[in-house]
Amino acid sequence: MPYLHNHRLFISHAWSYSERYERAVRFLNDASNFEWTNYSVPVDDVFPRMSKAELAEAMRRQIRPVQCVVIVSGMYVNHSDWIQFEMEFARSLGKPILGIKRWGEQRTPQSVIDYADEMVAWNSASIVAAIRRLVP
Repeated sequence: MPYLHNHRLFISHAWSYSERYERAVRFLNDASNFEWTNYSVPVDDVFPRMSKAELAEAMRRQIRPVQCVVIVSGMYVNHSDWIQFEMEFARSLGKPILGIKRWGEQRTPQSVIDYADEMVAWNSASIVAAIRRLVP
């Protein structure tokens, strides 16, 4: 079997673990011939109370080593300031941004569309194929 590239990904979760975040993780975990490392904060290691500046720096530390930032667009609306920060910081580092259009979503936030290098449908095959295109 050929060597599988390990993709270093940050999946925006907007500081609460929703079913959508967990499902995106399952899509990646269940994908055939796809290796990845999740650089998002583990659920058992959620940031303690921090100032905005401390939280921003903690997010920068998570995003710096990744190869791609993944935004599930439906999570954007309730936490726009932090997701906007994640997208701006990723862009400043030249990291590709993958936007995922949530299943059944009527409208995708314009800022996700504007920042995303690619927008894909809410399914494992589309997400994995886009990551492979965006991460050399």
